[in-house]
This record gives sequence, C-alpha cells and structure tokens, in this order.
Amino acid sequence: MYTASTALLEALQECGVSLVFCNFGSDHPALIEALAEARAEERSIPRVITCPNEMVALSAAHGSALVTGQAQAVVVHVECGTQALAGALHNAAKGRVPVLIFAGRSPFTQAGELRGSRNEFIQWIQDVFDQHGIVRGYVKYDNELRTARNVKQIVARAMQFAHSDPKGPVYLSGAREVMEEATEPVALDRADYRPIAPGALPEDGVAALAADLIAARRPLLVTSFLGRTPDAVRELVSLAHRLGMGVLESVPSCLNFPANDPLYMGNQWNQPRQNPVLAEADVVLVVDSDVPWIPTVSHPAATARIHHIDVDPLKQQMPLWHIPAQGRWRADAATALRQLNRHLHGVTIDAAVIAERHTHYASLHATRDAELRALEVPPVGEITPEFATACIRAHLDDSTIVVNEGISNYHIVINHLALTRPGSLFASGGGSLGWNGGAALGVKLSRPEAMVVAMTGDGSYMFSVPSTVFWMARHYDAPFLTLVFNNRGWKSPKLSALAVHPHGYASRANDLDVSFDPPPDYAGVAAAAGGAHACTVRRPEDMAAAVAEAFRVVREERRCAVLDVWVPHL
Repeated sequence: MYTASTALLEALQECGVSLVFCNFGSDHPALIEALAEARAEERSIPRVITCPNEMVALSAAHGSALVTGQAQAVVVHVECGTQALAGALHNAAKGRVPVLIFAGRSPFTQAGELRGSRNEFIQWIQDVFDQHGIVRGYVKYDNELRTARNVKQIVARAMQFAHSDPKGPVYLSGAREVMEEATEPVALDRADYRPIAPGALPEDGVAALAADLIAARRPLLVTSFLGRTPDAVRELVSLAHRLGMGVLESVPSCLNFPANDPLYMGNQWNQPRQNPVLAEADVVLVVDSDVPWIPTVSHPAATARIHHIDVDPLKQQMPLWHIPAQGRWRADAATALRQLNRHLHGVTIDAAVIAERHTHYASLHATRDAELRALEVPPVGEITPEFATACIRAHLDDSTIVVNEGISNYHIVINHLALTRPGSLFASGGGSLGWNGGAALGVKLSRPEAMVVAMTGDGSYMFSVPSTVFWMARHYDAPFLTLVFNNRGWKSPKLSALAVHPHGYASRANDLDVSFDPPPDYAGVAAAAGGAHACTVRRPEDMAAAVAEAFRVVREERRCAVLDVWVPHL
C-alpha cells in the first residue's frame, strides 16, 4: 500500500538523503511498515541508522552534512524525542548545517476512527499544544504533514529551505493517522525545488572594496567558517597572495586557510589580550564570521576601515550584534572572493608594496611558527596538550578529517595539527557541548575511506553520550579515534569566572565545583559499549607509542580507539 510514509521515504531518496538517523517510537508504525515493505520489494531507500540517543542522531547528521554538503534526515519520537535533540539542534542552527528532522505526533483520534488511532496510554500524555514551538527558534522552516497527497511537495520545499543560505535545520511532523493514509504516487521534478543561488557583490561594491584593499598598508581578512566551501579557500589563497594580505581566523569552525602559508596569522578565541595583527590592520575585511573579535579585549584600531561580507550580515538570529563596518554585503564567500580576484586581475598594483606586505606577514608567521614548535618539545612529568596534539599530527594522512571539540584546547588543536587541506577540520559552529562523538560517527559513515579523529575535552566527551556513540560505531563498522584531553574537570567555567573576578574569592578558592576528580574511566566506557581499544596515558614517555597503536587499531582492526590523555589539572 502506498502511504504518506512511503511518500516520505521516496521524497528523502529523491532529495539526495542517503542516511536517516532514527530513534523510533510508538508514533512510527506506518514508517516502520513502509521501510519493511520497501526492503521486501527491494526498492531503493536511504540507509537507516538506529540511534539510541537523539542528540547523537542529530550530531551524526550534522557531521555527515559537513563533509557531503547534503542534508541528511533524523527521525525522532513526538515531543519527547524533539526535546531530546537538545543542544544538537542549537549546534545545527548556529553552525548553519542543513538537516531534515521528522517527528511523529500523537494520534488525533481516540475511538478507532482511522488507522493509527490512539491505543497506548502515552499518546494522551505526549500530546501537547505546540510541539513545533519547541524548535521554532532554531529551524528555518517547520510544517505539519496533514495529508498524504502533498508529502513529497512539503519535503522538497523543506529541503529547499535547508540548502538555501544561510543553511540550517528544518522540522516536519506527522500524526499516525496521516502517516498511515493511502494515496497515489506523485512525481516531482527536483529542479523545481533548487536552493536559492549564491549571492554576489554588486559591481560598485567590488570596486570600492578592491580600492580599499589596494590602498591599505596592512590589509587583513578575518574569517570563521569561510572554509565550509573548499572553493572559497582556494579563492582566498589567491586573493591573499595577490594583495599580500594577512589572514586571521576568529573562532574557526573549519579550516579556512592553510596553516603553513606565510600569510596565515593564526587563530583567536577567548584569549584575554589584544591581537596585535588585528590592532595593526588599517583595512579589515570580515568574511563569514559570527564573532570576528571580542570588543572588550581585542578589536581593530578606531581608524581602521572595516568591510563585511556574509550570507547573513545582519545576524538575524542574534539579538545583540554589531561591528562598525563601512561596507556591508550579503553575498556568498566563494562568489565574492572570485569577483575580487577577477577584478584585481586587470588592475596594476605596486609590486614593491605587495612584496613589503608579504615580507612583513611572513616574518610574523615564522616567529609564531617557531613559538608553537617550541611548545611541542616532550615535557617532563605531565603531558601537555601541545605535545599530545603534535603526537597525533605525526600520524595524519591526506584522508584524515579531524573533529575538534577541544573547548579550552580548541586553539591548541588547530595550532599544533597545522592542517593545510580544505575539509580536513571541523568544529560544530555552535556552543552546545557533546557534539564530537556523533559528529565523528556521521563523518565516518559518509566518508568511510577517511581516517577520522575526534579531539575533545573530558567534559565534552561525557556530554557526547559515549555509550551510544561507540555502540553505533561498532554496529555500523564506522571506527574512529578519539583523544580526550583529561584535565579532570570543566576548565572553561573556571577561566570564565577568573576573567570576570581575577582577584575575587574564586581566584583563591580550592574548589570551584567544576572538578571530576577522580575521573570516570573514559576509555573503558567506549570499550564496554563498543569494543573500542581503550588506553589511558599519564606519562609523556608513553604518548608516542600509545598514539601509534591507536592509529593502527583503527586502520587495521577497524575498531574505535580512545586515548584518555591526562593533561595538567584544571
């Protein structure tokens, strides 16, 4: 029987979805039946991935979308499952990640009037007045399926929203009676539902921006997530070298510029100090960044000319946001940078000026690089995060994709991995912890040939629901390596408190209620849940061998490996 659920599966397949991360409940009989029927008849449908936890499901879809550019689907159970998406929905929204979420709804009949009518007590308890209100502040589009006749059209429209800039999650729901409804198949032309084409700079904007960059003494580009599009990285490298322009990452959620390029000026996070490169710049171009700087501690000079390019330059979901920009444009980064490169191709620029810029920034890059390498010297006594990260770097290859949720070690992971390939590094783009495990799983499922490495703090590791993550990894043959920076607690809340009260009571207290000491057996949890290789490393002299063995296990035995690395206590 061709039902609304059959149409839903077909629509997902036709819209390019290859993975459906499912946490089924009592509201999904029709969908379960449609899946079984499709398999019995050998019809092509997306691969179903069983997810015992909803946040892991959405984090996995998030990771998959980062490496494929394609929205995957998540199926959850009524309002309970919707709420259990929790911080993963925040991350997908703030990280601009396309994903389609489908939730069931409690049946709307109770006397057997329609197939799917209520027959379990929870269907009264789980019926709420505004299920969509739970997510409406975080999704680009939401709709309820009310008839089987237009399921495909609604799914296609939802995916059009998900893939149009700024990209993001979309949410659909359907009650049991609707999902059981029989209908006739509908053929859709997917071309009718293409996402909105990337936006470009106006011609006068290209000319004005190029003129400012040419006239500058110290031009600087600041970005956070431009590298989500590999073409944008290539255009940025070309533009930076053409102009002798430095590139600074601010809170980067991907690789935006090769770390070995002499124009790379590093990355800034919450460090409580003025960034000297930012202070020196007289023209600053901000491209794809939610937080290009933190004004209370680091900002451009008051005399600097600032320009801003973003797919969402108003930051419409942020109640408080402003940078003092002279030029603001809503445009796609790759498109805008390509326009600038084409414009400058026909412009004569003083070669001596460009050479001086290159020399200046290359000197700063070399000094920074030497300082970073000095931090990687094997320590005595305790393992430093810098040394641990360098040990990981020694085993990376051209297939490696790193998932970074290092929190207080975010910048250390980026600095000491020193990656150069677009698409080799991702963070969530949001602020809810526990993304790393599900994301690494989603990346591996979509890129099975890649070596996937998750770098995470111990608090983030606990938030990630490792019992679910590592069961799924073994069940679906998706092994990856996890390094846990174990400082026995939440270091970031401590740093936040001391930043506001540097000489207060907290600065003198022995206990700030953020410690996990003694800590759980992080590696042991993964071993118990999914047969992972488990190794706790406390001494620097054991680090190199432990990392080598972990990589061997993942690559040769196809098992997950978890390195519980003890770094200095928070």
